[in-house]
Amino acid sequence: MSAGRPALRMGPAELVQAAAMARRFYLEGKSKIQIAEEFGVSRFKVARVLETALERDLVRIEIRVPAELDAERSDALRARYGLRHAVVVESPAEAEDESPDPENLGEVAADLLGELVAEGDVLGLAWGRSTIHMAAALDRLPPCTVVQLTGVYDAGTAERGSVEAVRRAAQVSGGEAHPIYAPMLLPDPATAAALRNQTGIARAFDYFDKVTVAAVSIGSWEPGISTVHDMLTDEERAHYASLGVAAEMSAHLFDASGRRVGRDLGERCITVEADRLRRIPEVVAIAGGHRKAAAIGAVLRSGLVTSLVTDTAAAEYLLTESEPGPRPALERADPDN
Repeated sequence: MSAGRPALRMGPAELVQAAAMARRFYLEGKSKIQIAEEFGVSRFKVARVLETALERDLVRIEIRVPAELDAERSDALRARYGLRHAVVVESPAEAEDESPDPENLGEVAADLLGELVAEGDVLGLAWGRSTIHMAAALDRLPPCTVVQLTGVYDAGTAERGSVEAVRRAAQVSGGEAHPIYAPMLLPDPATAAALRNQTGIARAFDYFDKVTVAAVSIGSWEPGISTVHDMLTDEERAHYASLGVAAEMSAHLFDASGRRVGRDLGERCITVEADRLRRIPEVVAIAGGHRKAAAIGAVLRSGLVTSLVTDTAAAEYLLTESEPGPRPALERADPDN
């Protein structure tokens, strides 16, 4: 700039040069070194000109995401809990506090899986309304194997539940499907053990250690939004409630601090073990709504989940009223150890 020129004014030559450099840098993707060589100046001069162009409003940078995504809360949630990925979706205007997870969570989660899954991966799907909605919304997946991680809520509805979700994902990817034709909860440990040894179920279990990306749902310990809660007797519910259960994921129970409780229940369940789940490189939880907010926080503290797709209702609670602990998702640490 010429000596004596007002600080907020650029001459025509400077304006033209700044515009040209900005065009090269922001639109054509050229480096500052390439621009410096073209204009015969130092790269430090280029950096100063680009900075001035921003300060003088010659260049405006807009960060735009689809209206249904809350980018600010997504980034804040990712940082607060040490998540690899956090995607916060605007809660539907008509959503009620009593409603289950908004269906649009499944649609966004389907797009996220399209980004995360690579060719040759093994994708694991656990039972849950959210994962079922996600599978229905899938329209792209690279070739991968798809395995079911849990039994179904009701074997009689398998075709409309997780078995069909596994088939749908495999169809989209063109890979193999390994469903589990069995209930999630059995009457006793002996029956569950016998089922785990059946050929088809055992084959699915053999894939658990190979899973690279998993999608799971989260439930809070109350009617209608916890699969396990609804499958138990009143006496059993009271027993596990007395242990402080606050959340459920894939038939594993957690207290508010993320510690597992009621481990004896797992002996009666057809589900991926928690230790195996912790070893999966990417575990995406899909859950939202006011009623699930505290439960989501509990599961995040367990260290079993690496990424989250949720809505603004749950995110607001997680960012203001919930204490995350030492970045649990990033550390993958077990609160019990």
